[in-house]
Amino acid sequence: MVKNHRRRFGNVACLCLVIAGVAAAQEKRGARPPNFVLLFIDDLGYGDVGPFGSKLTKTPNLDAMAAQGLKLTSFYAAPVCSPSRASLMTGCYPKRVGIPRVLFPVENIGINAAEHTLPELLKERGYATMCIGKWHLGDQDEFLPTRHGFDHYFGLPYSNDMTPERAGEAAAGKNGKKNANTGRISKYPPLTLIRDETPIQVIKLPDQDRLVEMYTDEAVTFLREQKDRHSDKPFFLYLAHNAVHAPHHPGAKWRGHSGHGVYNDWVEEVDWSCGKVLDTIRELGLSDDTLVLFTSDNGGTRSASNAPLRGFKASTWEGGMREPTIALWPGKVPAGAACDAVLSEIDILPTFVKLAGGQVPTDRKIDGTDIWPILSGQSKKSPHEAFFYFNVNNLEAVRSGEWKLKLPGTLYNLDKDIGETTDVAKDHPDVVKRLQGYASAMDGDLGEHDAGPGCRPPGKVEHPKPLKVAPSK
Repeated sequence: MVKNHRRRFGNVACLCLVIAGVAAAQEKRGARPPNFVLLFIDDLGYGDVGPFGSKLTKTPNLDAMAAQGLKLTSFYAAPVCSPSRASLMTGCYPKRVGIPRVLFPVENIGINAAEHTLPELLKERGYATMCIGKWHLGDQDEFLPTRHGFDHYFGLPYSNDMTPERAGEAAAGKNGKKNANTGRISKYPPLTLIRDETPIQVIKLPDQDRLVEMYTDEAVTFLREQKDRHSDKPFFLYLAHNAVHAPHHPGAKWRGHSGHGVYNDWVEEVDWSCGKVLDTIRELGLSDDTLVLFTSDNGGTRSASNAPLRGFKASTWEGGMREPTIALWPGKVPAGAACDAVLSEIDILPTFVKLAGGQVPTDRKIDGTDIWPILSGQSKKSPHEAFFYFNVNNLEAVRSGEWKLKLPGTLYNLDKDIGETTDVAKDHPDVVKRLQGYASAMDGDLGEHDAGPGCRPPGKVEHPKPLKVAPSK
């Protein structure tokens, strides 16, 4: 009797396992990969939004996003614009892909067509892809978003300060005049709004007041079109605001809104934009299928607040590279949580690609790592044994766990001294030696100063041409 009972129980158990296995296989075959929405801000300070301690700006939408999602408090970018975007698109340190510095209008270099970009890899998985806003990886046709995996593009190809009206730029209107601040040829072409690959409007300084609103409207339109026309197709929306890069141009409704100047007014308009996108996702019933990530391209300028961090944009102090970052995916990402593991923009490509069911390229080195175990709350341990702080071509610092070494030998414990105020190298020579070892290993790859053997070239064109808006008919 006992034997028969055990046999029947064993048969039932086996049947349950078979059914569960079949169900899992069916779910795997029929599972729809998630949508991705990346809200990417320009020059936002670490302490400029409520979830990261701001007392000057009101950011109710980001406050709600953090309450419903996961704050990443040690999430790193690059010190300046183009390198940061190169990391995001390729999953690599910017020096590896040949874009370690800011690109300027009408340059002959940009992102290389040989790189495997995030939108290209997602398109291989059937994704609709849209880029809105600041691109800054080259303004020649060969470098535009639509040549690198995006179905459509609407935005400006570089920073909103790269205009003929910029202070100190070719005031006399003569070709070849040098800018005293940069030493570069300073006659920039008009700042031009592009749709796909067609220049459609010259953006004068006053027109910048509408940039956030225009980009937000475009994002909402894209989301509605995906729901209405392509409900069975996953999408990747990359909304890269020119805000809050100088010159600061909050919309008319937002001027004076913060009570703390136009910079903070623009931060509050950015919060409105993020809220509008999140509200649209909820309204369309897409929340359960959409991972939203909010972050910035580099640290804030002196107009911003990077508190409690030291330093500003263009530096490898924490204030130059650590970004206020929030992940939201109801039911998948833990709500109201925070994680201080060392993560970076280089991790976005491998994470998104794996969640989409794709494969991270193996024909070249990718520096980023899949961080879904951290985003999903399964782990709080950084996948990076060491993270490297490059400024243009120079390796200036290394972080491992709580330790940060400003090369050659200044050591900070970021867990105890987030403001990098006290050098503790004399107390921890073993840590200094270990981090210097990481730097030496990187010297054999990307080089501490000059380009190393692991560096790949940027894309190039023979004769770069400025964007031109076709004359109206």
